[in-house]
Amino acid sequence: MDKDAMLIRPDAMQSALRTLTAEQGGLTALAEALQNGLGGTFAETLATIHGLEGRVIVSGVGKSGHIARKIAATLASTGTPAYFVHAAEANHGDLGMVTRHDAIICLSWSGEARELGGIISYARRFSIPLIAITAGATSALARESDIVLLLPRAEEACPHGLAPTTSSIMQLAMGDALAVALLETRGFTADDFRDFHPGGKLGASLTRVRDIMHTDERIPLVSSGSSMREAIVKISQKGFGCVGIVRSDGRLAGIITDGDLRRHIQSDLLAMRVDEVMTATPKTITADALAATALTIVNDAAITALMIVEDEKPVGIVHLHDLLRLGVA
Repeated sequence: MDKDAMLIRPDAMQSALRTLTAEQGGLTALAEALQNGLGGTFAETLATIHGLEGRVIVSGVGKSGHIARKIAATLASTGTPAYFVHAAEANHGDLGMVTRHDAIICLSWSGEARELGGIISYARRFSIPLIAITAGATSALARESDIVLLLPRAEEACPHGLAPTTSSIMQLAMGDALAVALLETRGFTADDFRDFHPGGKLGASLTRVRDIMHTDERIPLVSSGSSMREAIVKISQKGFGCVGIVRSDGRLAGIITDGDLRRHIQSDLLAMRVDEVMTATPKTITADALAATALTIVNDAAITALMIVEDEKPVGIVHLHDLLRLGVA
């Protein structure tokens, strides 16, 4: 056992479990509230944000400020333009980031954070919709807000009841609930999501096959009835380790891979026709499929290249190396 691990008190695991149980209790209370009175103000919030010409400005201080920053990022990445403005910095010029076409969401568990005074006054002065996420039903923030998403009171996981723990989880969950509900209301698709997430494995997994496939003269193809000599030349020229066999009407009849060549190495291969060697009904995919789906097919079938077809006619080819370079693996 690690020496440092031995220094941890034996009841630390119980402490961790109590924390998770307390936070789970907060989420359960929040879900129950949404099925009761909170559901109406939640729907009103969705309607207000959905009808905006501008952005959602999310603000807070302390732990609520950190949660507010994450909520703004989640909204923005799921199709709802949003921006985080720190409540304290708002009092020193950052209010200029807020326009009259925006709406403001302020987070404060108590609803009494003094730093929110400036942004609250600004919202009232210019008739900017103000939405509160708070547990303080009679707080200064709740009194000044147009909509109050009133969170149910729940015990913090902190044994002293001081460190924001359960309360932070509940604020975050409310932000996620808003973001996902707005996403679904807007009909936000995987393609839209990819536009906002072009980098990393997530962006790669949302890439379509048509974005990476090789087309036109790069596709290794020979006609049905061609000699194996011609097929081998085509395999060597194109460098995909395979060649597609097409019928007279352009439909894909089969494929010959390096593996097929090895299986016929003992026969008079060069004297044969492609139809005698090819694998009929090969694995294919459409151009609109996700690159991640292409990788799954390649892995499951233990192949290195995949033909892309439309109306049974080959329109492209993708190689395992294309998927690896993309970062989808």
